[in-house]
Amino acid sequence: MINRGYYDQFGGAYLPEILIATFDELVKAFEEAKWDPSFWPEYSDIMSSYSCRPTPLTFARNLTEHFGGARIYIKREDLNHTGAHKANNVMGQGLLVKRMGKTRVIAETGAGQHGVATATMAAKFGFDCTIYMGEVDVKRQRPNVFWMERLGAEVIHVREGTRILKDAINAAFRDWVTNMDTTHYVLGTACGPHPFPEMVSYFQSIIGKEARIQILECEGRLPSSIYACVGGGSNALGIFRDFLDDPVELIGVEAGGHGLDSGRHAVRLSSQDAGIGVAQGYKTYFLQNNDGQMKETHSIAAGLDYVGVSPILAQLKENGRVRFELATDQEVIDALSLTIKKEGLIPALESAHAFVQAFKEAPRHCQDDIILINQSGRGDKDIFTIADAFADPTWQSFIKDKAEEYDA
Repeated sequence: MINRGYYDQFGGAYLPEILIATFDELVKAFEEAKWDPSFWPEYSDIMSSYSCRPTPLTFARNLTEHFGGARIYIKREDLNHTGAHKANNVMGQGLLVKRMGKTRVIAETGAGQHGVATATMAAKFGFDCTIYMGEVDVKRQRPNVFWMERLGAEVIHVREGTRILKDAINAAFRDWVTNMDTTHYVLGTACGPHPFPEMVSYFQSIIGKEARIQILECEGRLPSSIYACVGGGSNALGIFRDFLDDPVELIGVEAGGHGLDSGRHAVRLSSQDAGIGVAQGYKTYFLQNNDGQMKETHSIAAGLDYVGVSPILAQLKENGRVRFELATDQEVIDALSLTIKKEGLIPALESAHAFVQAFKEAPRHCQDDIILINQSGRGDKDIFTIADAFADPTWQSFIKDKAEEYDA
């Protein structure tokens, strides 16, 4: 599937000369690790003993009965350590950092889950840690900022540009250029220059490997369809990768924001709003204008609020292997509310995008069909955004009282 970092026309490594040696070192370390028969067992062991893997597969009986169609299963990445799939990638990259003998890690984060996971990994392995986060995301994901700082990370508030994820990535790359000898950039999603798309999806593939075994144990057959949200693409590729050669429909769900007509969304693959371009070191679909300038994006979910998408997913769109849909902010809140009430599960706002499309399609399936939803993270990080969306008067009163306490 991969040829020097290209997936058909997508991917590559468009780098300034100063970074080429650093990327060559990373490619070498990653390739050596993949071919080392002891590496994956070491990775699996630490994910088991430290990060609670394998995460369970939950049969959503109440939702299944509610929709009256396919049997609905949920892959519970929310139960992974730090509350999301992000730990899978950062612990793998942490092992590579140890192999390379570096002492400092940096990362970007939008929803904050990758930042918390990276700070956790750094604490465990004894690395210095700096996290770059757009100022807008800092405000809407304050609980995660709190935990990053408690874990010993320095959190840099990025105030340039649109002050969201793409700007945090740019800031992290600027840091890396000046600190290459000691520092590794723990990129959080399957984007960026080679080898990051392949490397991140490699570590995230543990999700699909587990899910395949688990669904065969539960049902004796593979699912009809698998749903995952799509920001950069790491959780989607994580669950899709092990099913690419099977007769299973794969559906990625992007952030529809306020709707396509509003222009306030982050839809790259399920509409004609995006075009192919090169930015941040790789070639893929970006939301850009006719002059190639990146547009502003919007999503209720900070982790999906990104202008680009994995080059691997771009290829899978082009060859028709993955179907892409979108979910609006309001649909996400509605699906989240239903999931909480019916199953007692609280998906992250990012994950709830996948639930939206699964809920739309579940009634169309026959009762013998199986659908699988990747719950990539848990929603406690989103409490401010969710409470605001629900206009909860008790929560609003609590916030007001707290503010008055601090003022006093």
